[in-house]
Amino acid sequence: QELPETVLLKFFRPENTLVPARPTPEQLSNLIKTSLHYPESFNHSFHQKSLCLVPVTLLLSNCSQAVVDVMIDLRHKPTSSEALEIHGSFTWLGQTQYKLQLKGQEVYSLQLKACFVHTGVYNLGTPRVFAKLVDQVTLFETSQQNSMPALIIINNI
Repeated sequence: QELPETVLLKFFRPENTLVPARPTPEQLSNLIKTSLHYPESFNHSFHQKSLCLVPVTLLLSNCSQAVVDVMIDLRHKPTSSEALEIHGSFTWLGQTQYKLQLKGQEVYSLQLKACFVHTGVYNLGTPRVFAKLVDQVTLFETSQQNSMPALIIINNI
């Protein structure tokens, strides 16, 4: 009895796979990736100066190939009393809303200042970021849910 002949399978992948320029509806809520850059802890003499100012960089990355309108709102405060008890309250100094436009795959760095009046552990993850495709006529879509806290420790020296 003869064995059947073994046939090799060949898989072909077109080399010029085009990435769609327009995100799908599921991707609309993930157009912009954000990350906060700041020191893990910050030493400040509250006896000499009552306000402690810490520089914070908000990095915004357009994850799509399309041009995206972005709105950043710094006025959002944690609503639960538990979050305030654990982390305390702080203020963003300066402008509280920003509107910008990011080209496809563009990364934008926004310089912010956080203001603290007491020592403690604070959650800097309060900026809310909204985004939509430039040619969309709809209202802004929420682009990022801040699930991870961005904790900073303020020390008195």
